[in-house]
Amino acid sequence: MTRKSWILIGFALALAIAYAVFFTNWFKPGAIKIYHLTRPTGFAMRTRRDAPAPPITFGLEGSYKLTEIKAIPLAEWQTNQHALPIWHLVSDSNSVPVKFFVYGQRIRGMKPAVPGARPQPLQPNVAYRLFVTAGKARGRHDFEIGGSLPGTK
Repeated sequence: MTRKSWILIGFALALAIAYAVFFTNWFKPGAIKIYHLTRPTGFAMRTRRDAPAPPITFGLEGSYKLTEIKAIPLAEWQTNQHALPIWHLVSDSNSVPVKFFVYGQRIRGMKPAVPGARPQPLQPNVAYRLFVTAGKARGRHDFEIGGSLPGTK
């Protein structure tokens, strides 16, 4: 092969690599899409009548083996990105694939990041940010619960 052939092969490989890096998702971490539902009647778990907010269920578009879940008040996170979370779970070894979970619930294969820590109750009309990690895939979702449960005034 001539020198010109080697240069053309090298140029073609460089173009192929540039295309793969910049125009495909092969080397980018996945994005987890999250949504939430508020069920005032205790859809997934029973609630106390004096609870400040109804339970909230988070759904994931797909099934993921979660490695970390963290909920932080949004105002605190915007001023200090190292703010303490009000709910923080980490995978101890091998979590089960989940499509949805309820705030504060125990998820098989995950444990509190701080041993013995319990989730703090969500307050009405306060914005929160939920962070979810599953390996290299990450997602975040802002949510807010408005009002109190019916009949608890």
